[in-house]
Amino acid sequence: MPRSEARVATDRPHRYAKQLASHLGRRSETSWDEEKGEGGIVFQNGAGTLTATEGALLLTVETDADNLALLEDVVGRHLVRFGTKDELVVEWHRDTGEPGTTQRKPEETD
Repeated sequence: MPRSEARVATDRPHRYAKQLASHLGRRSETSWDEEKGEGGIVFQNGAGTLTATEGALLLTVETDADNLALLEDVVGRHLVRFGTKDELVVEWHRDTGEPGTTQRKPEETD
């Protein structure tokens, strides 16, 4: 199954992972272990993991090739929205070697 990973630099990885698991848990099955700093997401069409490390939140998603960009976007977009003040950037890297999607705070226009 195709896999994509992102390393999101942040000084609050536990906070964002817990918030993301809680939010996505409204429509998907999620888990979060505060002590281990790890969690999981079970989507209708795939799965993902959340791992809080020193200075970063590590994300993975796995699904069929047709849905990989969708899951990257769902996870990345929500995380960026939670971290608007910190201007988080989620840049996905696929195990196939092809570039994944990128989510970041929208540019402000005058």
